[in-house]
Formats: sequence, structure tokens, C-alpha cells
Amino acid sequence: MKSASAQRRHIDTILNFADQPLAIKRYSPTHELIGRSWQRCLNEYGLDPRQPRPARIVTHQTLREHQDSVDEFLNVARAGVEQLYTQVASLGYVLLLSDYRGITVQFLGDKRHDERLHKAGLYLGADWSEQYAGTCAVGTCIQEQKALTCHRVDHFDSSHISLTCTAAPIKDPSGQLLAVLDISALDSSRTPESQNFALHLTQLYARLIEDAYFLRRYRKKVVFKCDYSRELVQVNGQLLFALDENGDVLAANSAARALLSEVVIPGASLLSVSLPQLLECEWRDILSIAYESKDGVRAFRVSGTARTLFGTLIEPAVSVPRQGFIDNAQEESVELLDQLSADDPAMRRNLSLAKRLRNRDVSLLILGETGTGKEVLSHAIHMSSVRAGMPFVAVNCASIPESLIESELFGYLPGTFTGGRAKGAKGLIQQADGGTLFLDEIGDMPLHLQTRLLRVLAENQVQPLGGGQPISVNVRVIAATHCDIHKLIETGCFRADLYYRLNGATLKLPALRERADKQYIIQTLLKRITLVDSGRMVRLRADAMSALLAYSWPGNIRQLSNALAFAEATCDGAEITVYNLPEECFIHSGDVAGPAALSASPVNPLLFDRVSTSAADDNKQMLMDILRHTHWNISATANQLGVSRPTIYRRMQKYKIVAPNDR
Repeated sequence: MKSASAQRRHIDTILNFADQPLAIKRYSPTHELIGRSWQRCLNEYGLDPRQPRPARIVTHQTLREHQDSVDEFLNVARAGVEQLYTQVASLGYVLLLSDYRGITVQFLGDKRHDERLHKAGLYLGADWSEQYAGTCAVGTCIQEQKALTCHRVDHFDSSHISLTCTAAPIKDPSGQLLAVLDISALDSSRTPESQNFALHLTQLYARLIEDAYFLRRYRKKVVFKCDYSRELVQVNGQLLFALDENGDVLAANSAARALLSEVVIPGASLLSVSLPQLLECEWRDILSIAYESKDGVRAFRVSGTARTLFGTLIEPAVSVPRQGFIDNAQEESVELLDQLSADDPAMRRNLSLAKRLRNRDVSLLILGETGTGKEVLSHAIHMSSVRAGMPFVAVNCASIPESLIESELFGYLPGTFTGGRAKGAKGLIQQADGGTLFLDEIGDMPLHLQTRLLRVLAENQVQPLGGGQPISVNVRVIAATHCDIHKLIETGCFRADLYYRLNGATLKLPALRERADKQYIIQTLLKRITLVDSGRMVRLRADAMSALLAYSWPGNIRQLSNALAFAEATCDGAEITVYNLPEECFIHSGDVAGPAALSASPVNPLLFDRVSTSAADDNKQMLMDILRHTHWNISATANQLGVSRPTIYRRMQKYKIVAPNDR
């Protein structure tokens, strides 16, 4: 009786909806999807809510025809379907796998409830198309091609209002709907929110099945599997691309197609997309992953975005001539250059170009923010070239006073000016003869010297101050700047002809915050600091590494090196924790709970120097109390206050607090 009255109320709701469609907003959290479906049922299919339809089970012959049409897919999907059912069976769910027409081609359920399930249509061969069954998870998922939960009174047919059904679409490699995965229960909680977990779980298994079918279909092709996390790509790579022998995309799974739709012209055919172009790399960068990457993973930058994808390669199942494949994929190894990056897309392109040009007399222009390692790269290029046995002379054009830079660069003859050396002096350009001249911050060079430098580069001769004969020089020039060189040219601060003379090739170094190999850089710098400076081995604890990875590093690698040196000098034992890092490394790391975030008080007064006298007295007393409580253990005090140990020492000195053992 209660069920009959509920059905009558539901029928009235739908009839009211026909006159007032906005009423669905009061009724369902998925009101837009459900509302559109109810409108289709009423206006397109001509379904009458006053005439509930019994479950329709197709004949055995019809079922067989539907199953045969997706036979290859069913063979792949079976394992995922069975695994999902084991996860939800104890919660009262049954599982339905329907084809794109809404016919249930695979079913798993509790045999004890066969009669009720058959009557409800939760059965093998059931027709859950929206045209017949009205609004339901399977049918509406087919129409909307979106995952959804159709919970109780979301259903159009009043005979279904005790059911809760959750469905997710499965698409073929071309993006066409292939099947719908559904879990349903005869009885459920009245709140739609109770099905949120069911929705996520169904979507997860739908993706796993879809990807397994994708890999089955393209097992004879090269497949590029990638993810936004390096650690997960091998086991859970979300994006799949099937490629031809030129690197063009043959097919892509749903996640990969979503990415393509963002960065490729809408409506463009997949066949017109080149994966190397999409990932701003060369085809060999993809082919060589298995042979040049230690963990079988390589980082790539998505064209036109700041996103980084980490990819691995799945080789074809068929046998191929491997030696030629390997030879074409591998790049020359140059240790001094290779060690400058583990795996960053921008650095990989820079180092690849540097390898090719290191033995050529082509001038290089290195661009990048201050502290990104422009001189380090220049020195590595020099030391890996045929000029390695000759001088490497570095000149910082911004640090030499303008009055001296001319004599420093070009040298001078005896008696040229008062205060000079009696025998004159060789300029830095002449000192670099046979080797490499590195001109750092070239954008700060005065204009009149730019003219003289241009003549040196054009004529391979240097004219010392004071006259005399020009001196022939053989130097390879590498220039660097953090400035926008094009703006300097536009404003007349830099000569365009000198720019073109210096710019034989441009290497643009990424900022540390943009690099995909920050962890490698941190570990490499720490190893160098600990072995060279202190001679001891120190490791970073996970909380310290997390803070370092989250920080934006405006000073880039130079700032990171200083921070690690500070942490190594102030840590106790062989482990650096977050409390040993300089304060700026965690104060400005918004997403990581550093020491300041761990403090018991919202704002730790010990972090600030400028406070009132009364506040300073309170701070001193608070610090004294905690020091006594921790038995004057500085590390424990720092931990409790959420600051570094050096901060505690500084505050003790400021407040003239002396530990008992030091009195």
C-alpha cells in the first residue's frame, strides 16, 4: 500500500514537471541530466508515467546477437566486471554490462534474489534503453554519454523508484560509445549522496576496462602511456596514445582525447595530430625512453600549456628488428652535459642542442632567470668540447664598473693611463684565446663597448687600449642574460646586429619552479655540499623534501644551493628535517604544512622581529616556559613552536636567555 502511494506521488510529480520543468531542481541533485531525460521521455518517446512498463527481457537469440557484436570487448571486460562485482556484492549491488543500445550483455547478481531481480529488470538480456525504460542509469548514460547515478525517484517509470543505479560509459578507441557499466541495488538509502562512492568506483572500473580494450586493440602498435605523476605512470597511466611509425596519433583513450580537445583545433581528426608536436619534442625522444631513461619514464611538456606529462612506451607485441630501432632512438652520451638534468623537457632540448654544437664555432646565447645555471651550462659545454684544454674565461658584465670594463675586456698597452701596469695588461678576450669567453649579463654591457665587441666577433681581432697592432684571437663566445633582449633592442639599449652575431643558437634555461626534475637537482646539490664541504653523508627527511619541492624558488638553483648548505650546517646528526630549512622555504609554501603551519598558535610570534615591548616580554616568557618544559632541548622546542633551530638560537640571543649548562 505504501509503495502504491509512493508511485502515485511520483506520477503526479512527473505530470507537474511536464507543465513546470524547473520543478526537477527541488527533486534531484543531478537535475539537469534527469530533467533533460524526463523531457525526452515525455516529448520524444511519448512515454506515459501513468502506465508503468514491465521489465523487458529480450529473447535468447536476440541476446546472442548483441553479445556476438561485442564479443572481443566482452573477453577483455570480463576480468574487470568480475573484479568490480566482488567489491560491491556484499553491499547488495548487482552488476550489469550493457551494449551501446542498452541491452544487458553480461550480468552478475545474487541467485537468491533471482525472481525480484528478473521482475525489476536487473537481469541478463534486459532492455534499459531510455526509449523503453524511461529515465534510468543505463539509458540516460547512453543518451548523455556521462557517468551518473539515477537514484530512486530520479527514474521516470514509477515501478523503478525503489532502485538505485549508477552507470559509467565505456568508449572505443575512436571515441564512440561501446558499452555502459552499471551497478544497481533493489533497495538503498533515501539520500542520493549515499551513492557518491558507488559513482567513483564505477567510473574507475569503466576506465580500467576501456583502457584494457584499447591496449588489446592496439597491441601491434607502439602505445605511449602517460600520466601527470611520474610515480603512477607505470601502474596507472591515465592517457593512452596509439602511434604509427612516424609518431602520428592513430587512436587515443578518453583521457587522452580530452587533452587533445584542449590543445588541438576542435574537430581536427586524430590522424592529423603528431605526438612529438603535441609534446614539444622530437620523435626520437619518445622512441628512446626505454633505452635512455633509468626508470623507463620521461617528462614532456604539453604544447601551449604549463603542464608536464610523464610518459612510458609500450612496444608492439609483434617481433620487430630491435637493433635498428635502438640505434635510431639513442643519442650520444656526454657525461658533463647529461648530469645537468635528470629528466626535464626543456633541459633535454637544451642539452641535445648543446651536444650537437659543442664542437662547432657557433656563438651561443643562453637566456634564463638569475640563478638558473647559465654559467654552469657554459662551462660544461666548454669542458665537453675540443677546446676543453684551453682557457674558460667568465666575465660578468654587470659586476665590472663601467669605467673599467673596457680595459678589462680589451687590455691596454704600457702607459695608456695613470695607475695602469707598467707593462700593460692582456684583456680577458685575449686571455681566452683558443678557448671560450663567457659573457654573463651581456644585456648590461654599455653601448659603446657593444660596438667594439661586435668588431672583435666579426674580425677575430682585438685592439688593446692605447693603440698598437690588432691581435688575432680565436675564441668561442657564449653570452648569457636574464633580461628580455628584444625589449632592450626596442628601447635602443642593445644593438640588434650584436644580438644576431651572438645568437648563433639560443638555449633558454627553465626556472627551477618549472622543472620536472627538481628532486634530482636537490639530491645532486645536497650530495655535492655534504661530500665537498663537510665530508659527511646527510639525507633529507620526507617533510623537508616536500617543503623544498613546494617552494617557488625565486632565486632558482643558486638559492636552493644556499638553502641546502644552511640546512646541512644546522642539522643534528645525518638527517635534515623541515625544521632545519631557512624560514622562507616553508613560510611561502602555501600548499605544504611546514613548521609555521604546525605551530599551536595561528601566527607564531617568534617568527617576527618587530613587536611591541609588552609582546617581546610575553614572547620571552613563552620561550622560557617551553625551554624549561623540554629540559632545554633546542630541537624539541623548535618542533613545538614550529620554527627552525636557528630561530630558537637567535631568539635566545635576542632575549638574553642562557641555558643552565652555559651559565
